[in-house]
Amino acid sequence: MTRPQFDAPARTIREVDYGFFGPDSPTWKVWTAPTAVIGFQRAVVLEHFDPDLTAAVADVQGIYKDPKGRLDHTFAYFLIAAVADSRMAIEASEHLMQVHAQATGIEPISGKRYSANNPASQLWIHVTGWHSVLKCYERYGPGPLSPAEERRYWAECVIAAELQTCKPADVPSSRAEVREYFAAVRPKLCTSERAHRGMHYLLHTPRDRGVKLWAGSRLVAPAAIATLPRWMRVTGGFDHPSLVDTAYRLPVRLAVESLTNETAKTAVLGNFLGPMTARLYAEHIAAGTPENPITVTPGEARARYGRATRTG
Repeated sequence: MTRPQFDAPARTIREVDYGFFGPDSPTWKVWTAPTAVIGFQRAVVLEHFDPDLTAAVADVQGIYKDPKGRLDHTFAYFLIAAVADSRMAIEASEHLMQVHAQATGIEPISGKRYSANNPASQLWIHVTGWHSVLKCYERYGPGPLSPAEERRYWAECVIAAELQTCKPADVPSSRAEVREYFAAVRPKLCTSERAHRGMHYLLHTPRDRGVKLWAGSRLVAPAAIATLPRWMRVTGGFDHPSLVDTAYRLPVRLAVESLTNETAKTAVLGNFLGPMTARLYAEHIAAGTPENPITVTPGEARARYGRATRTG
């Protein structure tokens, strides 16, 4: 949630190549499913368990000044990383890291300086994002990926982390390693008054921020909360009875199944998240074969389209 806004790309989403994963990838399937909206709300709430990220959100105040704009641009970045061509992904990544370099301050619990580009915080954002979107795809969408698809999904998660400051060796590459990662970081997680404010603001955005976002956040929140472990729900102060988990699951699955029409999906994205996400998704659906119908690595893309190449 600390990602600052970036200008909407001037190009369409997929011109030069298929990006890092390609049409047959589980990443494309999971990140463009309607359930990704639920997973996204889950992820941005979880980010507040990292005290440095909570401090950054509170200091920048972006979600309070313009919650829809911030959510729109944040989800758009994740979508670009997942399905855009490598040029757009590298340019968006470098822009965000440049802005993050200026986002520093003092984390009040520890009294230490935080940085938005800190690899540990970036890893928490990355893992919670990819895990949350898959978790909600499994619970409310088509169900679990095949074993081969899941192995590939986590391998692709490692690749996508190269767009951030994460240390490659620290990125989980399987569900088992994700569990190990959560167990390892749990002692470092905490909440505070400012963390609670951010979590609850994202789950139940005030009406004065727009009726669509107010209603959408409340419709999605029970579904997102239901996928979380009890300790997170209790610690975050947003737990609800288990009966809600059970009662909500079927209606959400039916709602997701009804969004088979791409126009309807685009409208949902536009209404709940915003115009940039809706535009990029529409471009993803309409995109034909790119100039080079291949996938590349982030390293190859950076060599071709990175700032050093553009200014060299």
